[in-house]
Amino acid sequence: MIQDAFWGILIPFLGTSLGAGCVFFLKNSLRDGIQRALTGFAAGVMVAASVWSLLIPAMEQAADLGRLAFFPVAVGFWLGILFLLLLDHLIPHLHQNSLQAEGPKSQLQRTTMMVLAVTLHNIPEGMAVGVVYAGYLAGTAQITAAGALALSLGIAIQNFPEGAIISLPLRAEGMKKGRAFWGGVLSGIVEPIGAVLTILAAGIVVPALPYLLSFAAGAMLYVVVEELIPEMSQGQHSNVGTVFFAVGFSVMMVLDVALG
Repeated sequence: MIQDAFWGILIPFLGTSLGAGCVFFLKNSLRDGIQRALTGFAAGVMVAASVWSLLIPAMEQAADLGRLAFFPVAVGFWLGILFLLLLDHLIPHLHQNSLQAEGPKSQLQRTTMMVLAVTLHNIPEGMAVGVVYAGYLAGTAQITAAGALALSLGIAIQNFPEGAIISLPLRAEGMKKGRAFWGGVLSGIVEPIGAVLTILAAGIVVPALPYLLSFAAGAMLYVVVEELIPEMSQGQHSNVGTVFFAVGFSVMMVLDVALG
C-alpha cells in the first residue's frame, strides 16, 4: 500500500516535469489557440476530479451523519475556497498573458512571479492526491487503489501541458532552456510536498477525511473559476477552450469511473 501511495504521489510531478521538458523541443511560445485548448483541458480535468474523486467520496464518508452528511463536505469546501483566496492575496504572482501582478507589491522578477502563479494552483492538486491516498492507506472502503491511481493519472495528464505552459514563456522571457526547464519543474514540486503533508495530517485525524477531501475540491474549483476559465476564454475563438474543457472533463470522468 505504501509503495502504491509513493508512486501515486510522484506521478503528477512527473507529468509536470515531462511537460517542462518541451522547452528543449519546441519554440519559445505556444500559439494562443493551443494555450487556450490546454488550459481548458486542465480545467475540465480539475472539475471532474473535484466531483468524482473528492466531493462524492467525501459525502460517502459522511453518510453515517444522515441528513447532516452535507455538513462536513460544505464546511471543507468553503475552507478550501477561503484558503486559496487567502494565498491569492498573500503571495505575489503573475498569471499567463497578464500584464499586472496580483497579491502584495514586490520587487520579484516577472519570471519568478509566473512560476509562483502556477505553484499556487498546484497546491490544491497536491492536496487532492495526498488526501485520496490518505483515505486509501487508512483502509477507507470508498477509496480504492485504482480510484486513487485514476486521480493521480488525471492530474498528471493535465500537468503535462501545464509544465509546457510555464517553461516556454520563461524561455520567451529570456531564460536559458535549462533554467526555464527547472522553473517548470519547480512549479510542480509543491504537489508531492503538499501530498505528503496532507497524508500526514489525515493519518492523524482519519475522521477529518470528509473535510480534507472537500477542502481539496474547493481549492481546485477556486483555481478553475478564478484563473483557468478566464484564461481559456481570452481572445477570439474562445470556444476552443470550452471544447477542450469538455474533453478534459470526459477523460477524467472515464478514468475515475473505469478505474475507481
